[in-house]
Amino acid sequence: MKKKFRTSKSVPRLQRKPGFGRFLLGASLIALGAQPGQGADALTPEQWFEGGTNSYSNWVTLGVGGLMTSGDRNQAAQGQRIDPGAFGGIEDLHYQTDVAKKTTFTLDGRSIFDQHDYNVILGLTKEDVGYLRFGFENFRTWDSGNGGYIPAEKLSYSLPGGPQALDRGQITFEAGLTKKDLPQIIFKYQHWYRNGDETSTLWGPVHDPNQNVYRVYPGISTVDESYDKFQLDLTHHYKEINYGAGVSYQMGDLNDSHKLTFWQGEPTQQKVTDRQDVSFDTLSTHAFAESWIKNNLFLSTGFMYAHLEDTFSGTRIYGDDFDVAYSPTYPGLGLGYYNLSGGAHQNQYIGTVNLLSLPSKTFTITPSIRVQAEDWSANSGGTGTLGTDTQPFVSNSGRDTIDVTERLDLRYTGVTNWVFSAGGQWTEGQGNLNERGGLTQINGFGPTPVLFATDDERFFQKYFANARWYPARRASVDFGGYYKLNTYSYNNTQDNTPDNGSTGNAYPGFIVYQGLQTWDGNVRLTLHPWNRVTTVSRYEYQYSKIWTDPAGASGLGETDTSKVQSQIIGQNATWQPLNWLALQAGFNYVLSTTKTPAQNYTSSVLNSENNYWTFNFNSNFVLDDKTDLDVGYFYYYANDFQIPANGLALGGGGKEQSVTATLVRRITQNLRWNLKYAFTTYDDMTSGGHASYDAHLIYSSLQYRF
Repeated sequence: MKKKFRTSKSVPRLQRKPGFGRFLLGASLIALGAQPGQGADALTPEQWFEGGTNSYSNWVTLGVGGLMTSGDRNQAAQGQRIDPGAFGGIEDLHYQTDVAKKTTFTLDGRSIFDQHDYNVILGLTKEDVGYLRFGFENFRTWDSGNGGYIPAEKLSYSLPGGPQALDRGQITFEAGLTKKDLPQIIFKYQHWYRNGDETSTLWGPVHDPNQNVYRVYPGISTVDESYDKFQLDLTHHYKEINYGAGVSYQMGDLNDSHKLTFWQGEPTQQKVTDRQDVSFDTLSTHAFAESWIKNNLFLSTGFMYAHLEDTFSGTRIYGDDFDVAYSPTYPGLGLGYYNLSGGAHQNQYIGTVNLLSLPSKTFTITPSIRVQAEDWSANSGGTGTLGTDTQPFVSNSGRDTIDVTERLDLRYTGVTNWVFSAGGQWTEGQGNLNERGGLTQINGFGPTPVLFATDDERFFQKYFANARWYPARRASVDFGGYYKLNTYSYNNTQDNTPDNGSTGNAYPGFIVYQGLQTWDGNVRLTLHPWNRVTTVSRYEYQYSKIWTDPAGASGLGETDTSKVQSQIIGQNATWQPLNWLALQAGFNYVLSTTKTPAQNYTSSVLNSENNYWTFNFNSNFVLDDKTDLDVGYFYYYANDFQIPANGLALGGGGKEQSVTATLVRRITQNLRWNLKYAFTTYDDMTSGGHASYDAHLIYSSLQYRF
């Protein structure tokens, strides 16, 4: 059996962080003439990393560890992506063997108990004929369950119990026919699922002692989703043409609910369950062809068609508990509904043509065009509720669109030590939208049913240019930028809401024009002042503006609805002062501000700040020919926490520091031991420290290779 070198895993998947990599360090040491032992022959980088001249195709890694926390345990689970406590199992398993002539069986696996982290992949490959592959994977993420924070009262709300848990996974089966000179045929089946709970971004209202309402109690999103997809693809090369075609069918069920608690801990406490159940199926087909039609001219083209059908149902019910049936005698405090049902369908068509032209050895021109058309319609009906009163409602809607995108890419290398690239992209589109009905009013309360029709046009344009310059052998400069302008025009042919706002409900018909403009520029300098030193400096500036033009009847003029200004400053350096030592440090500083006109009229809304900076340091020590030590440090700081005069505190604010140390000892050529320790401290300003935590991770693994 032919031996294949493969780098094995040595850190739990959820804890791996970017670093130098011992393979790259070993390669640099070998290049500098370092030897693993006195008088030994020079080793290849692979052999240096593996600890000897033998390379092994199979291995199993067993590991055990634990995460110990103080402070907010649930926030620690979310931040570290590990449920606190002990865990362990099979960190990594790989086995391969020849079961027949030119036929190889492979097994890859992983199983970490108490973390719901599993995967297994079985494969059977016959050289020059085809392959079979089966796989299963499951992993879990955690959510803290924390809600809002009222600084004035120092109140913080969170869900009771442990962190919210959400499992994700997939089952796959794939078979491929790869026989030479025959069409390549691949069949693939995939089953995806998501199941569990996570904290909602919506919060239920709670009174503070002064009887002002703050929406601070966290909601729960309960997820139960599954998808199945069958896919068949064929590709072939005939004479000078590569071509292919495929078909896929996907079906799914989404049974989700959103749960809110109103007036938590108060006498009038209520629970609201908003449930949405959707079933859908999609059929899509595609085909492509590509070929060099001349020595300097390459043409490719493709087409795709997709059809979607779905049905849905739902309820929004108030009660003393979640997931209860609607009761006509229960005094719900808000608008709800039951017996919601409906359906929708959509058709999508996409065609592309790309041409690569080489008029000279140093000049490349690539024009392309993409046409996309869509049409969809939907209808629904149900019964609206307000307290003990009910009212039926119906709705229907439809939309047609077509978009044509042209793109031109240019690349020129005819100037010594320079590489230039530039281009542009333009999209022209139009469509129409019709909406009728929707949730109705009950006793004069609630939204007015919609009667709306509009024709819209849009024009997107983007221009970009970049250059790379090599002013010296050890230096390079990259600089460039782009300009983007997206505009939308609306002709509201039917609208039952007056544009003058006299009813307090002018949206959306009174908007006749919107625009989005972005300027972006960046520069990067890479230096190698010495053989063992590399520095990368980066700066990027971006400015965006969104403006809106309402109808004349509104009495309002054009308004800059938001302005966003961002700057990113980055510096990284790598230094290998000694054959057995490598160092790397990085720094990033981001300044970003979003301004809106609302700040000029109310103290409840402040300009949004998103400024933060990070610093990271990594070091790698080769202690001897069998022992490596990695040490790292990470720091994050943001101070954008804002407390308006009247309203909920918003913005981000936090400080995080982490230190990691990993020791790798190659006991023999077959046996390797790994020990890792990590400490993280997190201070959360947005919760007044309620979501702060300290976490200690200890993990050890033993790998046996054979």
